[in-house]
Amino acid sequence: MFDIITNNFLYLLILSLPIILLSTIFHHLTRHRTTTPCPQSYPLIGNLIGFLHNRHRFHDWVTDMLSTTPSLTLQVNGFLHLSHGICTANPTNLHHLLRHNFLNYIKGHRYTTVLHELLGNGIFNSDGDMWSSQRKIASHEFKTKALRVFISDTLVLKKFGVKDPKCLLFVQAFDVAVEHTSYRFMSPLPVVWKLKRFLNIGSERKYKEAIETVNEFAMEVIKSKETQIGDKTNEDLLSRFMASSWDMGFEDEERRKFLRDIIISFILAGKDSTSTALTWFFWLLDGHPRCKHMIHKEISMLMTSTHHIHPLNLTFDDLKTLHYLHAALSESMRLFPPVPINSRLTVDDDILPDGTFVGKGWFADYSAYAMGRMERLWGSDCREFKPERWLDDNGMYQQLDQYKYPVFHGGFRMCLGKEMAYLQMKSVVVAVMHEFEIEVVGGGGTPEKMVEPPYSLSLLLNMKNGLHVRLKKRQQ
Repeated sequence: MFDIITNNFLYLLILSLPIILLSTIFHHLTRHRTTTPCPQSYPLIGNLIGFLHNRHRFHDWVTDMLSTTPSLTLQVNGFLHLSHGICTANPTNLHHLLRHNFLNYIKGHRYTTVLHELLGNGIFNSDGDMWSSQRKIASHEFKTKALRVFISDTLVLKKFGVKDPKCLLFVQAFDVAVEHTSYRFMSPLPVVWKLKRFLNIGSERKYKEAIETVNEFAMEVIKSKETQIGDKTNEDLLSRFMASSWDMGFEDEERRKFLRDIIISFILAGKDSTSTALTWFFWLLDGHPRCKHMIHKEISMLMTSTHHIHPLNLTFDDLKTLHYLHAALSESMRLFPPVPINSRLTVDDDILPDGTFVGKGWFADYSAYAMGRMERLWGSDCREFKPERWLDDNGMYQQLDQYKYPVFHGGFRMCLGKEMAYLQMKSVVVAVMHEFEIEVVGGGGTPEKMVEPPYSLSLLLNMKNGLHVRLKKRQQ
């Protein structure tokens, strides 16, 4: 049966090739003329050959191409010209995309189609009123008062009132789902995964099963919280969204689906991004012993001055004093951002500040990974791990331009959980480094190894095969 369907599909595809060819020629003759470079692009097949050849080093390939362009911006042509877009590492262009002309660059169908089963209409997969209402509610959870409370509660699931989650199956299913969405995003021919989804075969079948497990867990959490309505001791993030959802005109199942999307979106942000950042951080430290020593020294001085017996007793204000650690985390994410590339869909034709034309329906990508490696932005030592670049003359941490450093995005979609993420990462680093010496099996991120970093092609910048370490108890 499958062979018959596949053969029929291929037969229809072959019949449609002349139409596709004619439309491609027509598009080429009538499209807006642009001088924006399009490296490694060929007639009909676009950038497909370069993509397939460099798939294992995709982000470095993009970095290499962007670095050769006059304004750190290039044009991208899809297979058979079925898609077009631009990719930029230019901070001025980024300001235009994320703030100045924000309404013209949305998540759009290219993003939402891939992520719909996992994120639904959650804050990271929505636009317009749905996005703004979720952001407004969530913003209350990330104020300074809430951050102080957060220090004593580093489990992301607990932000939703889940106090003893039996969630091993959920975590495994969630990881499978995230990995599969990455495969969808990077597929040069989206029709392949869409056909597999339609036929419910292969990886798409596994993805569907994983989503079912994720949904079951989320619904159990929601139904459990519904029994606690009115309990003033449970003012967590999920409770805030539940209270607001009653006024949104949802039916019961619609409302639960809305809440489910909220839960999954924030777990994605809080679980995977911070763990990815910490993985690269410890890898880099092992290859830079001087920086590792400086961080341990700063932690030891803090523990001595505060007379805390255990690092988990450190307060919000204590962690804020760790300037070198904050700088080292920022530097690590500059080189290895958890989300290496972001994408938007263009609503109407536009011209970027550098003169780049972006057509209606084109995708507009910006690469945080590439931006961290641009000599024109960071100087000749841009590929080196130097926490000191984030410190002023007094050793105090200093913020840099968000459009030069879009690790937490920027503009109106600036990450609400930025400060919470730093506090969470600091808490983990302090707890681990105070108690243990950490040695990466096979060696960490030395300058030599940083030339070809071991990442896998994914929605997040995951380390290939994870980070294997040996821990040795410190003599206090």
